[in-house]
Order: sequence, then structure tokens, then C-alpha cells
Amino acid sequence: MQFNYVARDKSEEIHTGTIKAPTQEEAVAVLQANDLIIISCQASEGMPIWLKQVKIFQRVKNKDLVNFSRQLSILFSAKVSLVTALRALAKQQSSEYFREIINDISNDVEAGTIFSKALAKYPKIFTAFFINLIKSGEVSGNLENSLNYLADHSEKQYYLQSRLRSALMYPGFIFLGFIVVAVLMLVMVIPNLVSILEQSGQELPFTTQMIIGLSNLLRDWGWLILVVLIFAGISIWRYALTDSGRHFFDQLKLKLPIFGEVFRKIYISRFSENLSILIRGGLPILQALQISADVIGNVIFTELVLAAKEEVRVGNPMSSAFEKTKEIPPMVTQMIFTGERTGQLELVLEKVSAFYGKEVDNVISTLSTLIEPILIVFLGVGVAILLGAILMPIYNIASGM
Repeated sequence: MQFNYVARDKSEEIHTGTIKAPTQEEAVAVLQANDLIIISCQASEGMPIWLKQVKIFQRVKNKDLVNFSRQLSILFSAKVSLVTALRALAKQQSSEYFREIINDISNDVEAGTIFSKALAKYPKIFTAFFINLIKSGEVSGNLENSLNYLADHSEKQYYLQSRLRSALMYPGFIFLGFIVVAVLMLVMVIPNLVSILEQSGQELPFTTQMIIGLSNLLRDWGWLILVVLIFAGISIWRYALTDSGRHFFDQLKLKLPIFGEVFRKIYISRFSENLSILIRGGLPILQALQISADVIGNVIFTELVLAAKEEVRVGNPMSSAFEKTKEIPPMVTQMIFTGERTGQLELVLEKVSAFYGKEVDNVISTLSTLIEPILIVFLGVGVAILLGAILMPIYNIASGM
């Protein structure tokens, strides 16, 4: 339960806030243990149902989570107590939703709940990787190192996602703009020229006939096409949420030209980095493999990692599972095998992650450089076809006069 309290400290300063506890007596006991004199402590009223439903659609941005991880690691390294650090970070959040969550976690920790268990109440925000690395730090007494690992890891992942998003946003925006302009021309400009072209009596080129046919189709059946596209989009989205849909689209990602290789390198780098951090954090190899499989972000690679986990469980090396698939390059399999034999698996995985991380950066930089001239050529061809189909008949009419 959650209780609203009003209390004063030894210097007569008034404190107000909320605290979570199973009973009112335990809430009062926690407050008194912090040298507070209770003025009132009452159960808070339930939140309106309509407001609870709205919160279903709220989410925490990746950037906010990255900043939270880094700032928490800095404060903890500066020997600031965990509760104090959490309260300070809650005040800095621009998102009220995330602020409430951090305050809730700090209240749980202050009430005696271990940090990892308090985080586990929010599995949609804090991943199994995040929670288990915190748990390993608590067990080993190296929470500071775990927080630093998390901060570094979160920043790397956010940086990679930002690079990919930036590389795809510009061509996506330009392509969408071209489609909008083309549709407007087909619906608003072409119909005004059709009567002129038909009155000329000349035979229209194939491209012009095709453009006129497409214009008529959009004018007469545009609403139906839009409905079909929306229905198809919703159907694909719902299918992508199913197990078979995720498997299909994750397999498709790996088969895409150019981008398929980029995705493969991202997943290898992510798996290597996650597993390396978890092993260094002191987690058993089977648990580390399970967590890495859960957060890798691709069903195909998740199945590969789980197969490796089964090989390890029966006493075989992890690399034996990777030898049976084409998704893992032989070089990576050989390096993992060497790491297993020498007892330096976490170090080898760190090297693999760094190598493929640089590979992804290089590919994204190359794509970012090539996308602009490719777009210019594509748009030039599109505009040439569209204008040529319109101007050629008009030119022929003018020449025949």
C-alpha cells in the first residue's frame, strides 16, 4: 500500500511525501527509523480508473534511461547513498511518469527492499539484463562497477540506435515527400491536361497513357486504395506481434541486401558485449546466456544462443552450437572456442564486440555518404519520367501547329 505522510525532523523542518509499506504500522516504523516525528500518515486514495488507463500508453524514452544509468553511476561512485541518489535523479526527470517510477523505487529501497528487486517491479522499463547485472553487483559487493558497466552499455546501444535512425530518417523523409508530390500531381495536375491531350487526336506515348491511367485510378479509387493500405498495415503489424510473424520478419531482416549484413553485425556485437559484461559481473554462464538470448532483439539469434546454452548445459563448449549455423561467422566461432579453452571468454567476447561495433560504424558511415547521391539519381529518374510523360505530348502538339 501507499501512504501519504507529513512529518518533521529534529530541526522542526516539515517533510511531506509518500511511502510504500504493507501496513500503516510498518510505514510509520520506517519513517521513525529515519528520525522523523510523524504528524500524519494515511493511505492514499486510489487513482481514478481513467487516469490508470492513460498510463498504459506512457513509456520511458531510451535517452532518459541512458541518462538515468550514467547519472546514477556517477552519484554512486561519489559515495552518495542509493536512496539520496534516486531522489535527486527523480527531481531531474522531465517525464512525470519516469519521476513517479524512480520515487517508487527509492521508497521501496528506503523501506528495506533490495535495489534489483525494486527495479524488477518495472520489467517493461528495466530489462532482465539491467536487473540481473544490478543483482550480481549486490551479491558480489561491486554495485559501483555494475552501474558503470550499465552506463557504458546503455550509452553504446543508444549511440548505435541514433546512428541507424539518423541514417534512415533523411532518405525516408525525402522518399515520402516525393510520393506526396507525385500523388498531388496525379490527382490535381494531370486531369487538367488530359482533355487537352485527348482533343489533339495524336497517339499518346506509353508513359503518358500509364500516367493518365494511374491518375484516373487514384481519382476514382483512391479512397479504396487508402483503406486497403491501412488494413494491410494493421494486418502486418498484428502478424508481426505473433511468434511466427516475429520469426518471419527477423529472418527477413538478415536476408535484406546490404542492411541484412548490418543487422547481423549488430546482433553479434550486442550478444558479445552483453555476455561479456554478465560474465564479468559474476553471473553463471547458463544464466548469462539466457539473459543475453532474451535481450538480443532477434528471434533467430535468440534461438542460436539458447542452443548454445543447451550445449553448455550438457557439458559441451558454446562454440559447438555456433559451428552449425551460417549466421555466426567462422572467425567469431573460432575466437569463442579459443576463449573457452584459455578461460578468457569474457575478454575474447569484449574484443569481438569492439570489432563488430567498429564494423557497424563504418558501414553506417559509408551508407550515410552514399545515400544522398543515390537519392538524387532516384528522384531525378522519377521526376524525369513524370515530367517527360506530361511535356512530350504538349511539345508534339506545339510542333504540329
